[in-house]
Amino acid sequence: MSDLVRSIREKYLQTLENIAGAAHSVGRSPDSIKLVVVTKTQPLEIVRAAIEAGVTMLGENYPEEGVMKLQSLREFSAVEWHMIGHVQSRKAQLVAENFNLLHSLDSLKLAKKLDRFCGEAGRTLPVLLEFNVGGEDSKSGWLAGDEAHWSALLDEVAAVVALPNLQVRGLMTMPPLGSTAEFSRTFFQQLKRLQEYLTSQFSHVDFTELSMGTSGDYQVAVQEGATLVRVGTAIVGARQYT
Repeated sequence: MSDLVRSIREKYLQTLENIAGAAHSVGRSPDSIKLVVVTKTQPLEIVRAAIEAGVTMLGENYPEEGVMKLQSLREFSAVEWHMIGHVQSRKAQLVAENFNLLHSLDSLKLAKKLDRFCGEAGRTLPVLLEFNVGGEDSKSGWLAGDEAHWSALLDEVAAVVALPNLQVRGLMTMPPLGSTAEFSRTFFQQLKRLQEYLTSQFSHVDFTELSMGTSGDYQVAVQEGATLVRVGTAIVGARQYT
Protein backbone atom coordinates (compact mmCIF):
# COMPACT_ATOMS: atom_id res chain seq x y z
CA MET A 1 0.00 0.00 0.00
CA SER A 2 1.48 3.36 -1.04
CA ASP A 3 1.73 6.26 1.37
CA LEU A 4 -1.01 8.08 -0.58
CA VAL A 5 -3.41 5.15 -0.38
CA ARG A 6 -2.62 4.65 3.31
CA SER A 7 -3.25 8.33 4.08
CA ILE A 8 -6.57 8.38 2.27
CA ARG A 9 -7.62 5.12 3.88
CA GLU A 10 -6.92 6.47 7.37
CA LYS A 11 -9.03 9.58 6.71
CA TYR A 12 -11.78 7.50 5.06
CA LEU A 13 -12.00 5.15 8.03
CA GLN A 14 -11.94 8.08 10.46
CA THR A 15 -14.82 9.70 8.58
CA LEU A 16 -16.81 6.45 8.72
CA GLU A 17 -16.10 6.31 12.46
CA ASN A 18 -17.34 9.89 12.86
CA ILE A 19 -20.49 9.05 10.90
CA ALA A 20 -21.10 6.05 13.14
CA GLY A 21 -20.66 8.19 16.25
CA ALA A 22 -23.10 10.82 14.97
CA ALA A 23 -25.60 8.11 14.05
CA HIS A 24 -25.41 6.42 17.44
CA SER A 25 -25.87 9.79 19.17
CA VAL A 26 -29.42 9.98 17.80
CA GLY A 27 -30.27 6.29 17.81
CA ARG A 28 -29.63 5.64 14.10
CA SER A 29 -27.84 2.70 12.55
CA PRO A 30 -24.59 3.69 10.82
CA ASP A 31 -25.52 1.20 8.11
CA SER A 32 -28.27 3.60 6.99
CA ILE A 33 -25.73 6.23 5.91
CA LYS A 34 -23.58 6.07 2.79
CA LEU A 35 -20.36 8.03 2.36
CA VAL A 36 -19.75 9.62 -1.05
CA VAL A 37 -16.13 10.74 -1.41
CA VAL A 38 -16.00 13.88 -3.53
CA THR A 39 -13.16 13.83 -6.04
CA LYS A 40 -14.05 16.83 -8.19
CA THR A 41 -10.98 18.57 -9.63
CA GLN A 42 -8.76 15.87 -8.14
CA PRO A 43 -6.30 14.21 -10.55
CA LEU A 44 -6.73 10.64 -11.66
CA GLU A 45 -3.92 9.55 -9.35
CA ILE A 46 -5.90 10.67 -6.29
CA VAL A 47 -9.11 9.05 -7.53
CA ARG A 48 -7.35 5.74 -8.15
CA ALA A 49 -5.74 5.90 -4.72
CA ALA A 50 -9.13 6.56 -3.12
CA ILE A 51 -10.58 3.45 -4.78
CA GLU A 52 -7.58 1.39 -3.71
CA ALA A 53 -8.10 2.74 -0.19
CA GLY A 54 -11.55 1.17 -0.11
CA VAL A 55 -13.81 3.99 -1.32
CA THR A 56 -16.88 2.61 -3.13
CA MET A 57 -18.83 5.78 -3.99
CA LEU A 58 -17.28 8.76 -5.77
CA GLY A 59 -18.86 12.16 -6.31
CA GLU A 60 -18.07 14.41 -9.26
CA ASN A 61 -19.29 17.93 -10.03
CA TYR A 62 -18.53 18.24 -13.72
CA PRO A 63 -19.92 15.71 -16.22
CA GLU A 64 -17.00 15.74 -18.67
CA GLU A 65 -14.41 15.41 -15.92
CA GLY A 66 -16.37 12.65 -14.25
CA VAL A 67 -16.84 10.67 -17.45
CA MET A 68 -13.13 10.94 -18.23
CA LYS A 69 -12.31 9.49 -14.82
CA LEU A 70 -14.84 6.69 -14.88
CA GLN A 71 -13.77 5.66 -18.37
CA SER A 72 -10.13 5.65 -17.27
CA LEU A 73 -10.96 3.48 -14.25
CA ARG A 74 -13.29 0.96 -15.83
CA GLU A 75 -11.47 -1.91 -14.14
CA PHE A 76 -13.03 -0.83 -10.83
CA SER A 77 -16.49 -1.96 -11.88
CA ALA A 78 -17.90 -2.06 -8.34
CA VAL A 79 -17.43 1.68 -7.81
CA GLU A 80 -20.52 3.89 -8.01
CA TRP A 81 -20.13 7.27 -9.72
CA HIS A 82 -22.42 10.02 -8.44
CA MET A 83 -23.02 13.35 -10.14
CA ILE A 84 -23.42 15.90 -7.36
CA GLY A 85 -22.97 19.25 -9.14
CA HIS A 86 -25.28 21.42 -11.19
CA VAL A 87 -25.89 19.89 -14.61
CA GLN A 88 -26.31 22.15 -17.62
CA SER A 89 -28.94 20.95 -20.08
CA ARG A 90 -26.31 20.47 -22.78
CA LYS A 91 -24.47 18.00 -20.49
CA ALA A 92 -27.58 15.94 -19.77
CA GLN A 93 -26.66 13.13 -22.15
CA LEU A 94 -23.30 12.55 -20.44
CA VAL A 95 -25.04 12.20 -17.09
CA ALA A 96 -27.88 10.06 -18.40
CA GLU A 97 -25.53 7.56 -20.00
CA ASN A 98 -22.77 7.28 -17.41
CA PHE A 99 -23.66 7.92 -13.78
CA ASN A 100 -25.21 5.69 -11.12
CA LEU A 101 -27.02 8.47 -9.25
CA LEU A 102 -27.71 12.16 -9.85
CA HIS A 103 -27.95 14.11 -6.59
CA SER A 104 -28.69 17.48 -8.18
CA LEU A 105 -31.79 17.32 -10.37
CA ASP A 106 -32.92 20.93 -10.08
CA SER A 107 -35.52 21.58 -12.78
CA LEU A 108 -38.27 19.98 -14.83
CA LYS A 109 -36.49 21.07 -18.01
CA LEU A 110 -33.38 19.08 -17.05
CA ALA A 111 -35.51 16.13 -15.95
CA LYS A 112 -37.18 15.91 -19.35
CA LYS A 113 -33.84 15.96 -21.15
CA LEU A 114 -32.39 13.30 -18.88
CA ASP A 115 -35.48 11.15 -19.35
CA ARG A 116 -35.19 11.36 -23.14
CA PHE A 117 -31.50 10.47 -23.17
CA CYS A 118 -32.03 7.63 -20.68
CA GLY A 119 -34.77 6.26 -22.91
CA GLU A 120 -32.47 6.36 -25.92
CA ALA A 121 -29.75 4.61 -23.91
CA GLY A 122 -32.13 1.99 -22.56
CA ARG A 123 -31.43 2.73 -18.91
CA THR A 124 -33.11 4.18 -15.85
CA LEU A 125 -31.34 6.90 -13.86
CA PRO A 126 -31.91 7.19 -10.10
CA VAL A 127 -32.17 10.86 -9.12
CA LEU A 128 -32.50 13.11 -6.10
CA LEU A 129 -34.44 16.35 -6.31
CA GLU A 130 -32.36 19.35 -5.28
CA PHE A 131 -34.08 21.97 -3.14
CA ASN A 132 -32.76 25.39 -2.20
CA VAL A 133 -33.80 25.70 1.44
CA GLY A 134 -31.58 28.71 2.15
CA GLY A 135 -33.05 31.01 -0.48
CA GLU A 136 -29.67 31.94 -1.94
CA ASP A 137 -29.63 33.21 -5.51
CA SER A 138 -26.27 31.52 -6.04
CA LYS A 139 -27.65 28.04 -5.31
CA SER A 140 -29.51 25.76 -7.68
CA GLY A 141 -32.66 23.82 -6.88
CA TRP A 142 -36.36 24.40 -6.41
CA LEU A 143 -36.92 27.20 -3.87
CA ALA A 144 -38.17 25.61 -0.67
CA GLY A 145 -37.18 27.98 2.11
CA ASP A 146 -40.77 28.97 2.89
CA GLU A 147 -42.95 26.07 3.99
CA ALA A 148 -46.07 28.07 3.14
CA HIS A 149 -45.15 27.77 -0.54
CA TRP A 150 -44.41 24.04 -0.62
CA SER A 151 -47.74 23.26 -2.25
CA ALA A 152 -46.59 25.26 -5.29
CA LEU A 153 -43.84 22.67 -5.84
CA LEU A 154 -46.22 19.74 -6.23
CA ASP A 155 -47.08 20.06 -9.93
CA GLU A 156 -43.43 20.02 -11.04
CA VAL A 157 -42.52 17.24 -8.62
CA ALA A 158 -45.43 15.23 -9.99
CA ALA A 159 -44.22 15.82 -13.54
CA VAL A 160 -40.73 14.61 -12.66
CA VAL A 161 -42.06 11.56 -10.84
CA ALA A 162 -44.12 10.64 -13.90
CA LEU A 163 -41.11 10.47 -16.23
CA PRO A 164 -40.59 6.79 -17.11
CA ASN A 165 -36.80 6.69 -17.28
CA LEU A 166 -36.02 8.53 -14.05
CA GLN A 167 -36.40 7.02 -10.61
CA VAL A 168 -36.84 9.56 -7.83
CA ARG A 169 -35.07 8.32 -4.71
CA GLY A 170 -35.10 11.36 -2.41
CA LEU A 171 -33.90 14.92 -1.88
CA MET A 172 -30.66 16.90 -1.75
CA THR A 173 -29.64 20.32 -0.51
CA MET A 174 -26.63 22.60 -0.11
CA PRO A 175 -27.21 24.95 2.84
CA PRO A 176 -25.74 28.44 3.00
CA LEU A 177 -22.12 28.51 4.09
CA GLY A 178 -21.83 29.09 7.82
CA SER A 179 -18.92 29.51 10.18
CA THR A 180 -19.85 26.42 12.21
CA ALA A 181 -21.34 23.00 11.52
CA GLU A 182 -24.22 23.85 13.84
CA PHE A 183 -25.25 26.67 11.50
CA SER A 184 -26.36 24.08 8.95
CA ARG A 185 -28.69 22.20 11.30
CA THR A 186 -31.77 24.36 10.65
CA PHE A 187 -31.46 23.83 6.91
CA PHE A 188 -31.03 20.07 7.27
CA GLN A 189 -34.13 20.00 9.47
CA GLN A 190 -35.99 21.93 6.78
CA LEU A 191 -35.11 19.36 4.13
CA LYS A 192 -36.21 16.55 6.47
CA ARG A 193 -39.58 18.23 6.92
CA LEU A 194 -39.87 18.68 3.16
CA GLN A 195 -39.15 14.98 2.72
CA GLU A 196 -41.98 14.17 5.11
CA TYR A 197 -44.33 16.56 3.31
CA LEU A 198 -43.59 15.14 -0.14
CA THR A 199 -43.96 11.60 1.18
CA SER A 200 -47.43 12.52 2.43
CA GLN A 201 -48.34 13.94 -0.98
CA PHE A 202 -46.84 11.14 -3.11
CA SER A 203 -47.41 7.93 -1.19
CA HIS A 204 -46.28 5.83 -4.17
CA VAL A 205 -42.85 7.51 -4.37
CA ASP A 206 -39.85 6.48 -2.28
CA PHE A 207 -38.21 9.67 -0.98
CA THR A 208 -35.95 7.74 1.41
CA GLU A 209 -32.61 9.27 0.46
CA LEU A 210 -31.45 12.58 1.92
CA SER A 211 -28.18 13.85 0.47
CA MET A 212 -26.87 16.55 2.78
CA GLY A 213 -23.70 17.34 4.66
CA THR A 214 -20.13 17.95 3.47
CA SER A 215 -16.70 17.96 5.11
CA GLY A 216 -17.59 20.75 7.54
CA ASP A 217 -21.01 19.63 8.73
CA TYR A 218 -21.64 15.99 7.82
CA GLN A 219 -21.96 14.85 11.44
CA VAL A 220 -24.78 17.34 12.02
CA ALA A 221 -26.37 16.16 8.76
CA VAL A 222 -26.30 12.57 10.00
CA GLN A 223 -27.97 13.62 13.24
CA GLU A 224 -30.73 15.25 11.17
CA GLY A 225 -31.40 12.28 8.90
CA ALA A 226 -28.87 12.29 6.06
CA THR A 227 -28.56 8.97 4.26
CA LEU A 228 -25.85 10.23 1.88
CA VAL A 229 -23.04 12.56 2.96
CA ARG A 230 -20.66 14.14 0.46
CA VAL A 231 -17.16 14.46 1.91
CA GLY A 232 -14.13 15.50 -0.12
CA THR A 233 -11.58 17.72 1.57
CA ALA A 234 -11.56 15.78 4.85
CA ILE A 235 -10.57 12.60 2.98
CA VAL A 236 -8.69 13.48 -0.22
CA GLY A 237 -7.52 16.97 0.65
CA ALA A 238 -8.27 20.36 -0.86
CA ARG A 239 -9.44 20.66 -4.43
CA GLN A 240 -6.70 20.84 -7.00
CA TYR A 241 -6.91 23.44 -9.74
CA THR A 242 -4.74 23.68 -12.80
